[in-house]
Amino acid sequence: MESLDAFVIGAGPAGLTTAYCLAKAGHRVHVIEQDPVYVGGISRTVNYKGFLFDIGGHRFFSKSKEVVDLWNEILPDDFIDRPRLSRIFYKGKFYAYPLKAFEALRNLGLLESFACVASFAFAQAFPVRSPRTFHQWVRNQFGERLFRIFFKTYTEKVWGMGCDEISADWAAQRIKGLSLAGAVLDGLRRSLGLGRGPGSAAKSLIESFRYPRRGPGMMWEAAAEKLQAMGGTLAMGCRLEKLVFDEQRKSWTITTASENGETQTFQARNVVSSAPVQELMDHLSPKPLSLFHSRSLKYRDFLTVVLIGHPRDELPDNWIYIHDPSVKVGRVQNFRSWSPDMIPDGVSTCLGLEYFCFEGDGLWNAPDDELIELAKTEIHKIGLMGRDEVYDACVVRQKKAYPVYDETYADHLDVIRREIGLRYPGLHLVGRNGMHKYNNQDHAMMTGMLTAQNIIADSIVFDTWQVNEDAEYGEAGLSGAEEALKSERLVPKRAAA
Repeated sequence: MESLDAFVIGAGPAGLTTAYCLAKAGHRVHVIEQDPVYVGGISRTVNYKGFLFDIGGHRFFSKSKEVVDLWNEILPDDFIDRPRLSRIFYKGKFYAYPLKAFEALRNLGLLESFACVASFAFAQAFPVRSPRTFHQWVRNQFGERLFRIFFKTYTEKVWGMGCDEISADWAAQRIKGLSLAGAVLDGLRRSLGLGRGPGSAAKSLIESFRYPRRGPGMMWEAAAEKLQAMGGTLAMGCRLEKLVFDEQRKSWTITTASENGETQTFQARNVVSSAPVQELMDHLSPKPLSLFHSRSLKYRDFLTVVLIGHPRDELPDNWIYIHDPSVKVGRVQNFRSWSPDMIPDGVSTCLGLEYFCFEGDGLWNAPDDELIELAKTEIHKIGLMGRDEVYDACVVRQKKAYPVYDETYADHLDVIRREIGLRYPGLHLVGRNGMHKYNNQDHAMMTGMLTAQNIIADSIVFDTWQVNEDAEYGEAGLSGAEEALKSERLVPKRAAA
């Protein structure tokens, strides 16, 4: 039985960051990854016949100096600067995102624009009192017509819920400070080439970002190599079988199984898990009292249909949001605009059509050839590539891409956290699925960095649950995490009955 300082479940950003920091500090650490080929989790880069593509799109931008420094340490020579360009597609027209006023007026037409203004005026004069749903809140702020054009379809595609089911709280927080007047003024400035105005509501939209030249997986492949060079170990195609806590020794016995069924046993003082909470709790022994709560957590999944071809017109966008209700696709990634090095022949266009779904539903279970035909039809309808211009394609499915924040998730997670704290010392949850928190790649990394610091100190110095979208650690370093703001990256919650 191999004895370790830390055993890490999952080689995504959170797991590998934890392991890298521990190995750098001289700790004995072992990482298992269920995928037999790729490290990086949802931040991996998939290789199909030399074409490289990102699962979901990952900009390397962070408010945390510690995270940026770690990126530079792991991958010092392979970042490129890329311009940020995205658009909205609605009813056969493309709209710059953020909106440009003159372009929006031209695309909508005078009659529709007038109807939008009239709808807004009506909503201001006769608002829904105490709005309960996302629909009601947005309708009050922008009017019914603009709600249907720019909010309804895409939101429902992504989350699989009607806008009348989503809580108004999410809209109020997600679109906080955004008003029609502010959006129009910001759009006018952009139309006139003046850039964003001071205090613009579009403050989160950066103009450029850094990106590894061969995709985000390049970062995690480098992290895995450096981890092993420092003495850490990594097992690919390996799954967790059992996780047993010894109360007397205050240590863990971990059993794993490889793809061929070969088992291995480890002993460790600390276990770090970036696996979905739901799956982790099923492997724990003694059995958790909170199994019902972990099994009640829900996830939103998606799949990407990758189309490779030679369209007549070069597409400049990084991605396009598809608000049009006549197609099922929610977003289109253009991998050449992420990085030209992801296109092996230098001339083809590689597009990723993202379809949001639930594992096991009709879309998820559809055969690959059926999904490819659907994607060809829809990309032709949108006008980004003709059916006859596509010469190759593949499908990638991503389970548990987004933790769902339904009306009960917080209560379930609270029970799980309390039980882990009381009954399973030395068990650390990190990352998006490990903590059931809808965080970004850099936030997942920060949970790993802080967890490593806790293990090194042999004490809970940092509360990793405070890491969220708005946390700015600045010159305070890692200790600044203790002063993180209370808000989290927001996802819909169901409206109260």
